[in-house]
Amino acid sequence: MSVNSGRVNDMRDLRNFVNHTICNNNQLEIGAFEMTEKVLRRKTGLCGIYFCLHGPRSVKFTAIWETDRNSVLFYDSGGERVGTYRLPQKVHMVDSATVD
Repeated sequence: MSVNSGRVNDMRDLRNFVNHTICNNNQLEIGAFEMTEKVLRRKTGLCGIYFCLHGPRSVKFTAIWETDRNSVLFYDSGGERVGTYRLPQKVHMVDSATVD
């Protein structure tokens, strides 16, 4: 799995990183497909974000950012994990749409 994190400082950077990584690894045009996300919570609060890139012919590629480990887990269209990437710095949660 090819990963180029650049600098992931905030939620916008994280979204771009996930989108670019999924597209690059699956030979998809960056920005051509919708990506949705869902906040994952535990009783103690935010624990991650689930990203889903809706590709061609209803194919879905997913990734999960785990806040505790500050890692992104990438999955293929069959749900198999294809890679894990630990982010080098903490992501700042400044996006009010994500932290509700």
